[in-house]
Amino acid sequence: MTVVMVVDDEEDFLYEVRRMLEKEGMDVVTASSGKEALEIHKGQRPDLILLDVMMPEMDGWTVAKMLKRDGHTRDITLAMLTVKSTLEDKIQSLEDSMADWHIAKPIKRERFIDTVKWLLENPPVKGAEAEKGEVKG
Repeated sequence: MTVVMVVDDEEDFLYEVRRMLEKEGMDVVTASSGKEALEIHKGQRPDLILLDVMMPEMDGWTVAKMLKRDGHTRDITLAMLTVKSTLEDKIQSLEDSMADWHIAKPIKRERFIDTVKWLLENPPVKGAEAEKGEVKG
């Protein structure tokens, strides 16, 4: 079964996203902070991580960098969730945090589900595969 980890400090948002994804047949793991996400990932390996940018204690960009530098999680597709949608914010999401995708909030259900499904079906080319040109698809 497909496992998606959703990390956001807004409880209502976590509930709604969990409900949407579970209706699509996905297993959803939630975390309400970056610290909690870093603990959970040690015991589980999701297929996709959806990570809020603006969280207390540790912002999503910092969490993303930590996940992308960890050998256990570096190849997991990671999308940043944020109300920040300027070009600079998108660049920071994709380059500075090493995230694979940027999803603007508030989310629109149909587009969000389509994006999640697309990310799961088309993971970014990673590491050695990219260097060797072994693009699958």
